Amino acid sequence: MTTEAFDTIVIGAGQAGPSIAAKLATEGRKVALVESGELGGTCVNRGCTPTKTLRKSARVAYLARRAAEFGVEVGPVQVNFDVAMQRMQTRVDESRAGLASWLGGLDGLSIVKAHGRLSGRADNDFLIEAGSRTLRAPMVVLNTGTRAFVPPIPGLADIPYLDNESLLKLRELPRKLLIIGGGYISLEMGQIFRRLGSEVSIIEIGPRLTAREDEDVSAAIADMLRTEGIELLMGVDIARVLPGEAEGDARVEMTDGRTIEGSHLLVAVGRTPNTDDLGLKSVGLTVNERGYLLTNQRLETEVPGIWALGDINQRGAFTHTSYHDHDILAENLDGGQRSADARTSIYAMFTDPPLAHVGLYEADAKRLVAEGRRISQAVYAMKDVSRAKEESETTGLIKLLIDEDSGHFLGATMLGMAADEVIQSIGLVMASKGSWRQVREALPVHPTVTELLPTIIDGRKPL
Repeated sequence: MTTEAFDTIVIGAGQAGPSIAAKLATEGRKVALVESGELGGTCVNRGCTPTKTLRKSARVAYLARRAAEFGVEVGPVQVNFDVAMQRMQTRVDESRAGLASWLGGLDGLSIVKAHGRLSGRADNDFLIEAGSRTLRAPMVVLNTGTRAFVPPIPGLADIPYLDNESLLKLRELPRKLLIIGGGYISLEMGQIFRRLGSEVSIIEIGPRLTAREDEDVSAAIADMLRTEGIELLMGVDIARVLPGEAEGDARVEMTDGRTIEGSHLLVAVGRTPNTDDLGLKSVGLTVNERGYLLTNQRLETEVPGIWALGDINQRGAFTHTSYHDHDILAENLDGGQRSADARTSIYAMFTDPPLAHVGLYEADAKRLVAEGRRISQAVYAMKDVSRAKEESETTGLIKLLIDEDSGHFLGATMLGMAADEVIQSIGLVMASKGSWRQVREALPVHPTVTELLPTIIDGRKPL
């Protein structure tokens, strides 16, 4: 069998893979981008692009039902679920086609539609089996992402449950959607389907939703969802799942004797890395107890010549961290000294309104206070923000953590309108090593949510 030689082989076409492949190809390298599924990975095909498109349909339905509050008469609101889903699919198709057109037009870049796995070494090169082809290169970049984790719940394998991917293939609106899990995917999709017309019940084994967030933030999210008619069952143990009484239905039984039944069951309890069929052992690569590849600050694995980008390196399961990984690697290959350790975690959960966070949580800050650090906190309710009141979007709160000795922001959490945008003003100040005083003295635009940051800063108190 002929072995095809490349300068670089990229396995996985999520957010980091295509970008680093294109960067290297435009610099004159011969690059293979190996992908068994669709280009664009989770984000384009079953994550950000489809869910945020569908979220807009759900928000329009939500606002239409509230139209009378704003003096607008619209009559009964009807949701055409099939049209909403087709709009979502059209956006996915357009995004994927644009990516394919861009990559397909690059000289030096070959797209290999096959499952790629490492199979050993040949001299200074790594060997990659890609379907019936054997590829070799001295540099390999892994960007294979994650998939839905399936928990060992008795009976789950015997019923047709949904995950984040199959949920988006529905073309008939679920009568009642049961969701196991209280994380970001669960809450985003639960709210979307509730607004589109489904009854929704969320079942969370832990004592609260979004477990890593501050307790008051989790409580505010729960209140927000209950207000929209979503049933929340928290702190429960699931005994088993089994078919419901009606054909196609699912029933969840809890150890305390309660049962709940729905027409569809979504399981959204986390992700697992796609590292189990990459042939890692053939080149001496190992994974941690959860299956993730660990890297140094330059995103290099323990095997020189192999890099791991995106979700599989456990440095942030977000599209923006994956894309940022590619940027770090690209600059370092050109002689730079970028470090993945230097960046501050920032993200958003796209419920409506969104939750956004950067840096430390309140519990982290309290531990530092116990060690002698002088840290202050400011908390401000969205119901007191003029812009929020003017738009009748008063759900949520803003929290800031400040180091009183350095003046630096240590973290921020925002639940409320435009939180996904406002959080980045704090993130940029943190990234540039700015202080609260610079934000306090800057001239803001009125009327906005961001303009309240100086007022919020003035109200901080020792933690």
